[in-house]
Amino acid sequence: MLDLERLRALHSVATYGSVSAAADVLHVTTSAVSQQLAKLERETGQKLLERNGRGVRLTDAAELLVTHADRILSLVERAQADLEAHRGAVVGELAVAAFPTAIRGLMPAALRALRADHPDLRVIVGEEDPMQSIPRVVRGDLDMAVVQDWNNEPLPIPEGLLRGTICYDVADVALPGGHPLADRDEVELKELAGDSWISSTPGSICCDWLTHTLRSIDAEPRIDHMAYEFATQLALVEAGLGNAVLPRLGRCDVPEGVRVVPLKTSLSRRIYAVWREEAARRPAIRAAMDALRAAAPDEAAK
Repeated sequence: MLDLERLRALHSVATYGSVSAAADVLHVTTSAVSQQLAKLERETGQKLLERNGRGVRLTDAAELLVTHADRILSLVERAQADLEAHRGAVVGELAVAAFPTAIRGLMPAALRALRADHPDLRVIVGEEDPMQSIPRVVRGDLDMAVVQDWNNEPLPIPEGLLRGTICYDVADVALPGGHPLADRDEVELKELAGDSWISSTPGSICCDWLTHTLRSIDAEPRIDHMAYEFATQLALVEAGLGNAVLPRLGRCDVPEGVRVVPLKTSLSRRIYAVWREEAARRPAIRAAMDALRAAAPDEAAK
């Protein structure tokens, strides 16, 4: 009979491309992974890895086995979820990633509630942009990711994932105190189209969204400065170096030299969680969703 952990080792090598990368994901040594693969070769009577330059590649037999391993591991996860659902217990470990303002604006209250209500559940949280966290949920590295998209640019969700909305978060615009429109009660984004902008790093959802949004009003974006944290963006705004879009969730202290002005045509982002279909029946998933929704601020639409 094929050993499950050896199949998991082979599946990880196929997914991440090398023995060392698989070892990192499985939290074991490269030697341990190599030993598991050697035992799997003896069990199957087939050569599974071949040298390929400095690395390795899977043989045809290994590729065939990985196809079955993918289904087997999925069934094992579903079985574990069904057993937890049968017990009705919120237990085990839940690995969650979230983008920075969700970490700051949602996670402290949600984690405190989960710890108080479900002491047998261990939640491990890491900070990641949705572009990184969603593929990790698909691969099984994470159980859940808290992600975002904008009302004018939905984020595609891969097949095999489910999602649940946590809340909606309105965004304002942060202007330098000396900006001609800084004293307005509200502004249209197109009035700021020719300005310099400050945004997060290229490839992140917020930067891509700002580029898309400005182009949708026939303005070629001038993103002169890039910083991932909103506190850093606001420091650059205060220095008069550009404007920034500033969501309300988890908003940090606004410097005295910055004016936050609502947008006349509202821009909002949807904040939601994603998880694999196989894990949908886990009580821990439902408990985490309940805690995240309860943690959303009152002004956020739920």
